[in-house]
Amino acid sequence: MKNQHLHLVEKVLPGSIAEEMEIEAGDALIEINGNKIEDIFDYQYYTQDEYIELLIRKRSGEEWLLEIDKDYDEDLGVVFENGLMDEYRSCHNKCIFCFIDQMPEGMRDTLYFKDDDSRLSFLQGNYVTLTNMSDADIDRIIKYRLSPINVSFQTTNPALRCKMLNNRFAGEALEKARRLAEAGITMNGQIVLCKGVNDGDELERSICDLSAWLPTLESVSVVPVGLSKYREGLYPLEPFTREDAKAVLALIHKWQDRLYPEYGLHFVHASDEWYILAGEELPQEDRYDGYLQLENGVGMLRLLLNEFQEAMDRLAAPVVEAQTLSIATGELAFPYIKDMARQITERFPQLQLHVYAIRNDFFGERITVSGLLTGQDILRQLTGRELGERLLLPQNVLKSGEAVFLDDMTLSEMEKALQVPIDIVKSSGQDFVDAILRA
Repeated sequence: MKNQHLHLVEKVLPGSIAEEMEIEAGDALIEINGNKIEDIFDYQYYTQDEYIELLIRKRSGEEWLLEIDKDYDEDLGVVFENGLMDEYRSCHNKCIFCFIDQMPEGMRDTLYFKDDDSRLSFLQGNYVTLTNMSDADIDRIIKYRLSPINVSFQTTNPALRCKMLNNRFAGEALEKARRLAEAGITMNGQIVLCKGVNDGDELERSICDLSAWLPTLESVSVVPVGLSKYREGLYPLEPFTREDAKAVLALIHKWQDRLYPEYGLHFVHASDEWYILAGEELPQEDRYDGYLQLENGVGMLRLLLNEFQEAMDRLAAPVVEAQTLSIATGELAFPYIKDMARQITERFPQLQLHVYAIRNDFFGERITVSGLLTGQDILRQLTGRELGERLLLPQNVLKSGEAVFLDDMTLSEMEKALQVPIDIVKSSGQDFVDAILRA
């Protein structure tokens, strides 16, 4: 019979406490301090103390009770086969803005999984709606002092939230966020803005309501809904215009100016797309409160530009051979990447850099971020172009940890088709400079 409280070890980190205690891959964790471990929340909580007792079942079937003295909050160095130590919780909402519902058939199965798991929020920064959480789940988060928790609010209007999430309990879930705020659990929020739905007066209401939870709720990002070309049969949503973007920014800036003097936080932030659509300058670094919402595209371009400038300022006089390189990116970042390339060639005229904006034909031209580019679009639009000795691509075009594009084309397949070596560039401005100059 399967034991739901038995968690298999995948690997043990070298030099760790677990290695010292002779824990090995294939061993199973049964209990900590006499407590059954349901999931990663329990594990993180019970392994914080300076003295703990681990009940381990070895591959041979023998059980070991290990007594461990360690520093408070020191990690044991165990990696489990299942990172959550439990089944993943899928999303039961039918949100009018869900991007997964806007994907074509025939892609790999994992791309269609909708997660709404608070444990992934704690571990990986995922945003959750709280509709999938029981009162007992909230109690555990408060008991274990787990934070930050990232919450996808959309609106603080209960009836409108039910409509947007297509879940009659979605409005009640806001009460769970209130409990977390009152318990002092740090949160970050997100609002996916849909034209004519939760913008305008509704957005103002949401910002006003959520600001009451400052500073426990540290930040709220406002991001425009992503609209692919696969929306047949879905809720009718329209793209935002330049004037719409200007109105959104004016509202956000008004609230930033109102809240910052009292809290030292700008609190509500617009993602980079709003500034590009509105044709306005990106804010300076101090407006981002330490980049609390980078993963939502808030301040990503500002950070990149600042890191690039710092990297250029630090450069001595490296020996750079004459060469021709190419760079491909999404349409959103293209103007900024092109300008960075211009600055490099002004400094090093022996370099020739071709920068190409890749149009998203797969999902539709309204999708402009590089992270949703497919291998087939990149390949098709670069075929026959001047690519030089190397092609540089941003890291986020690949599946995390693998040399595979969103449509399962491999990096080696693209290199073979384009007949050019491809360098994958990490996200920082320093990495961009290093990749070009081969530092």
